[in-house]
Amino acid sequence: MSVTTVQAETSQCLFEFLHMEIVSQLQQEAGPDKKGEVQQRLESLGHRVGESLVERTSRDHPRFKNELDAVVFMCKQFWVTAFNKNIDNLKTNHQDTYVLHDNAFRLLQHLSEGNQYREEAQTYLSFACGLLTGALSNVGIKCQVTAEVTKMPACTFQVKVLL
Repeated sequence: MSVTTVQAETSQCLFEFLHMEIVSQLQQEAGPDKKGEVQQRLESLGHRVGESLVERTSRDHPRFKNELDAVVFMCKQFWVTAFNKNIDNLKTNHQDTYVLHDNAFRLLQHLSEGNQYREEAQTYLSFACGLLTGALSNVGIKCQVTAEVTKMPACTFQVKVLL
């Protein structure tokens, strides 16, 4: 294994632990009945990180020709920077809706594969939804991103472009 690979895996592992700790801390601060507030704060945090991260990731990339070009960039280069892997599948209805499939989402891998953590998984997906929203917003695409767990740790992100 090369030094760069080890460094990338180490930083990814540290990011995952930091994410778990942030979720835990926000849940403790908000209390058990404020799940929506925790998700909103995580999404807001992800939005700010996404705005900054896309600037660094796209700095050497030519200007995006259209929406699809920007979403494909998010699935390849941006997702690799954020999660050390590509999105596994991208689908679109060519009417402002994109569905991104990640068959092994890193921020869900620490949760059990059973259905008992499905509801908890939504909280862990909030940061990634904000990350995509912030990144797309920074390249000029206003959108709403929602996530759904299909089968742990697989999930789908639905990007709905707002006109």
